[in-house]
Amino acid sequence: MLKNVLCVSALAALSALALAGQASAQGAPNIAGTYRCTPEPIACNAPSYTVTQNGNVLELKAENGPIAEAKVTSNRTLSGGPPFNSNGLILPDNSIQWSNGTHWRK
Repeated sequence: MLKNVLCVSALAALSALALAGQASAQGAPNIAGTYRCTPEPIACNAPSYTVTQNGNVLELKAENGPIAEAKVTSNRTLSGGPPFNSNGLILPDNSIQWSNGTHWRK
């Protein structure tokens, strides 16, 4: 009896995790567009960036050329890869506050 209860509990937990993963993948916020970078407090590497989006995968392209790939990690967070190497927080106004000290606004 205890074995059956544990199996049912484990199955319910796995189902909940699977559904949560599907919800976050489907719920990726649309943040594509052109952003103006403001130093807060670190200087920007470029004055503007263009973000293109395909699901949870982003391409961050600086006005002066460098390109980075990033991923939407939740409905409010991003993770930018090299050469950017920074985590982003999507604020309620859809601007992005980066862990490198810059702030991007549309």
